[in-house]
Amino acid sequence: MKTFLLSMSLICFLLSCSKTENIAELKKAVEETELAFSKMAGEKGLAEAFFHFADENAVLKRGNDLIKGRDAIKALYTKPEGDGGKLKWAPSFVDVAKSGDLAYTYGPFTFTYLDTAGVEQKSEGIFHTVWKRQADGSWRFVWD
Repeated sequence: MKTFLLSMSLICFLLSCSKTENIAELKKAVEETELAFSKMAGEKGLAEAFFHFADENAVLKRGNDLIKGRDAIKALYTKPEGDGGKLKWAPSFVDVAKSGDLAYTYGPFTFTYLDTAGVEQKSEGIFHTVWKRQADGSWRFVWD
């Protein structure tokens, strides 16, 4: 009986280690996705980056408005005034649900743009993004 209990304890320990490693790998994948998102925004613009990394049913909260769906998100940033600035960010925290299908990130962002007088303005804050794992294993945001 003692051997059985010891064996069961060892099996439970090994299974919990495996799950922890899996979550750690998923956290790394989400962080890499967030960084790739930020990089694409800097290189290809906000419209393309937000469209590429959005889930089909993604929602953005901008001011008091909710922008729903990939196409509406792309339209927001395709307007002449929508893609006129540079947005930089990086996650300072990443967590993944034990189920491995949802995650969230947050961290600092900086948005720089030219005002109507041509003077560069800067806005800084904290972003929060919710990510959903797709059937192919990639991550797309569902809330930003």
